[in-house]
Amino acid sequence: MAKDLYEVLGVSRDATEDEIKKAFRRRARELHPDVNKAADAEDQFKELNEAYDVLSDPQKRSAYDRFGTIPGAAGGGSPYGGGYVDFEDLFGGGFGMGDIFSSFFGGQATGRTPMRKEGRDMGVGLRLTLEEVAAGAKKEIVYDRLAPCPDCEGSGLGPDGREITCPDCRGQGRVVTVQHTFLGDMQTSATCKTCGGTGHTIENPCPECEGQGRVPDRQRVTVEVPVGIRDSQQLRLSGFGEAGMHGARPGDLIVTCRIQPHEFFERDGDNLHARANVSIVQAALGAEIELDGIFEDEKVLVRIPEGCQNEQVVRVKGYGMPKFRSESRGDMFVHVNVVVPKKVTKRQRELLEQLAEELGEDVAKERTPFQKLRDAFN
Repeated sequence: MAKDLYEVLGVSRDATEDEIKKAFRRRARELHPDVNKAADAEDQFKELNEAYDVLSDPQKRSAYDRFGTIPGAAGGGSPYGGGYVDFEDLFGGGFGMGDIFSSFFGGQATGRTPMRKEGRDMGVGLRLTLEEVAAGAKKEIVYDRLAPCPDCEGSGLGPDGREITCPDCRGQGRVVTVQHTFLGDMQTSATCKTCGGTGHTIENPCPECEGQGRVPDRQRVTVEVPVGIRDSQQLRLSGFGEAGMHGARPGDLIVTCRIQPHEFFERDGDNLHARANVSIVQAALGAEIELDGIFEDEKVLVRIPEGCQNEQVVRVKGYGMPKFRSESRGDMFVHVNVVVPKKVTKRQRELLEQLAEELGEDVAKERTPFQKLRDAFN
């Protein structure tokens, strides 16, 4: 039997969203492999993260409460489609909650290099359909980051807490040590381990964030995708990257748009290319055919010119992609494929032979026994 997810987090079944978040952060600090050196620490952390993935999402939690299985797991029988927008980490390797906690632990004073207070930029790749690009879309992205601590509002101060000058470096951020050797006194300077090079420490720090002013959290943000955006074009969401320490400037979230291939259209800048089949009669005499456009329920009338050749391209103005930050559209280019029938009836053959005679063209008139038998049935 799989473990109860509520037991894994150590919360009751009626726990609030905030209680679930705090319980996860508390348990994650105990189990993260950077802190816990037990042989099974990594497995326990993965189990904890899986429980949080389900219970922190309202849809997944509801499904788990109803069916007792993990939504999306093999045999789980998830009753709904995935609630997350598909995204990929631009910096490779995946960037999940485990990596966020590693950054959190790395935010503590190490004594090696000055502690970075400003938040770093983060990047995700958002996958879009061509229809979404044409119409514009609002997409929800769910990602993990170091977010401002909700208990201290990012200050890092606990009850009656205050920022004081570091007593070890006296606000300099670096500690000078002198070693007495037979060659004389040698002086070295290193980042202060107590304050991490900031020159300040916190008296009575916030217990939730341990004085950093930020905590690992799961962030939901809605991205407005503008009409006509190009593949690999980036959107910058100010302040939605990694939170800074003690209220320092946060980083930005950089969203790179990844446009998926379309089954019918091929995009070329603001233009669309499509293929259309026409018969030899339509190609010879000309015709009007109707194709589906890029917008829902949009119909495009394509006029096939008389004497149209195979692979000829017909241009339909104003039915391409909407242009970025413009009210105009590109064009649609229809590549004509003249379809020659593989089989014809006896009557159709007679008509084609008459046409060939009218045009002065030589055609095969000898019929094979099989063709004669087939014509007899036709």
